[in-house]
Amino acid sequence: MASPMALQLCSTIPSPSLSSPQRRCSRPGHTTQDLQRQLNRRRLTAAAALTTAFLVKEAFSNSNNASSFEFRFTVPDQTLEEADAGVKVHARDLLQIKDFIDSKSWKEAQLALRQRSPYLKQDLYTIIQAKPGSQRLQLRKLYSNLFNNVSRLDYAARDRDARVVQECYMNIVTTLDEIFSII
Repeated sequence: MASPMALQLCSTIPSPSLSSPQRRCSRPGHTTQDLQRQLNRRRLTAAAALTTAFLVKEAFSNSNNASSFEFRFTVPDQTLEEADAGVKVHARDLLQIKDFIDSKSWKEAQLALRQRSPYLKQDLYTIIQAKPGSQRLQLRKLYSNLFNNVSRLDYAARDRDARVVQECYMNIVTTLDEIFSII
């Protein structure tokens, strides 16, 4: 339905191409049907904007829905005891990629690295968060160094650069030894 103001601007003008008269606005090229379409588009746009705003609000406010966002990495669901129990196992699993490196199985080394490093990362993160502030800075630097070398090793394995892969692997071993000496 056209607004009353739009209807006031329109008058009945016979159209030469149509057998019945068509309403035209005082502005050239605009009919009441054009105004109707514009108003309908505006209504649909407003309804879509309101629906989107409502859905975004629901996604952030209702944590019981399956569609809600989860930020688990910032607050791990892992206790300190679980992290302590798993950190050595996950470090050993990460170091087992040496077999793939020695046999130059680059794809397998990458897959193993990508599968095993997240568990170690979460364990170390939990342990670092539980440490007193005086030890955290040093552990965070070692943590950063460790996982920077893991990333470098992944890229070097992709590029099949055996020298860089060996260098990164040795850095990982050294950094893990330093971390275990502190924790």
